[in-house]
Amino acid sequence: MIILPAIDILDGKPVRLYKGDYNQVERVDGSILELAKQFEAAGAQYIHLVDLDGAKDGMLKNAQAIVEVAKTLSIPIEIGGGIRNMEAIDYYLKNGVSRVILGTVALENPDFLAQALASYGDKIAVGVDFKDGYVYGRGWLEASNEHYLDFTKKLENMGVKTIIVTDISKDGTLSGINASMYQELQNHVNMQIIASGGIKDIDDIAALAKIKNFYGAITGKAMYHKTLDLKQAIAVAKGEISC
Repeated sequence: MIILPAIDILDGKPVRLYKGDYNQVERVDGSILELAKQFEAAGAQYIHLVDLDGAKDGMLKNAQAIVEVAKTLSIPIEIGGGIRNMEAIDYYLKNGVSRVILGTVALENPDFLAQALASYGDKIAVGVDFKDGYVYGRGWLEASNEHYLDFTKKLENMGVKTIIVTDISKDGTLSGINASMYQELQNHVNMQIIASGGIKDIDDIAALAKIKNFYGAITGKAMYHKTLDLKQAIAVAKGEISC
């Protein structure tokens, strides 16, 4: 299993939200690039970036800073937030980003998702953000009628290889993850699943690492609040140490 440290970006600066609420913003010390370099130095194998402005408005307001990270680091990065047309996908993938995450557009426009998959294959991931079982879009502001299990099966059938699954009710809360939900999802689809939202400490990492062939976990607030040590998390995820 890999650990993907997260950097959420709002107005060009790293932040954390509470349950995806744009009215509950917490600034993170340092610049986007400085944080990314720290994570790389700690042994991270992948960096997860989110353009919160883009997620809300559908525009690539922080693209320059994101591309700077992609071109500076030697490890791959993925980016989500506001990527709703082929021009945006082309821009990121041609400027050093390894994987783009489609969210709202994958939910609302499956034909576009099919086009993106045909052009870029496994460089396309899909964010499955849900609350009370149902998938949300537009920066977690709008609910859909799609149950997350049904939606993930549709994505698998379309050829999506990687999904980032976020329980919105847990994101930014440090309340711990629901390992049984991720186990159920792992049994439900044959995809690379990345757990996101709610990771509190090393016990959460260990619980996910016990799921056979589980792909990855994103951590943000737990690192920033020092309830999780990134180096230890990476070691546990790799099976180098146990806890």
